Amino acid sequence: MKSVALLFLVVICGMGGLGQKLKPKKRSNGEEINFRTKTKDVCTMRISGDEERKLRIECKSQGMSYWCEFTGKPSVCRAFINNPKIYWNQIAMELRKLPHACESTQVLKITMCQKAPTEALMKQVDAGMEPEDLANQDTSVQKTSISMRGAEQSSVKKIDKPPILPLVKPTQHGQGSENETEAMKLAREHCWESLHGVCSYIIGIFRG
Repeated sequence: MKSVALLFLVVICGMGGLGQKLKPKKRSNGEEINFRTKTKDVCTMRISGDEERKLRIECKSQGMSYWCEFTGKPSVCRAFINNPKIYWNQIAMELRKLPHACESTQVLKITMCQKAPTEALMKQVDAGMEPEDLANQDTSVQKTSISMRGAEQSSVKKIDKPPILPLVKPTQHGQGSENETEAMKLAREHCWESLHGVCSYIIGIFRG
């Protein structure tokens, strides 16, 4: 009876161990791996996705930032299923050997899955780069343009309008003198001597 119970216990333990062996390991997803390239670029790898994995690499290098994205199905590689963490660490090790993490890396190849189907390979699908201080440059340009507009407006306000000078009608000296002479002559002919000045003035008005 004891031997039967012992045999039953051995069978149960064996099945439990088999179940643990058949249980798939937890997949690596949403992880981040930091590394530096050969030229000391500071980079971060971000892994996402399930069956089809997406790998995004972001780096900073001497005032510039660049990035690239890869997609693939490493889950078709049996070695990846057994230990995905080693798979991603091998990719990071290969990228450390390069001066630029996104150049000359159209396909990420590692020894761990070199015999796997081609769909297991991580292939580059997008990439880009931009200055790190691009946003700051845009802000400073806007501030400069605003300050220049303000200076122009204030300078326009400070400019005084030129005074409007009254139009002076030119006097016709020759004609005036001639009228005065004729008026005085007529006044002497037709008016009393004491009224020459008044007559001359009145005649000048009518003739003027």
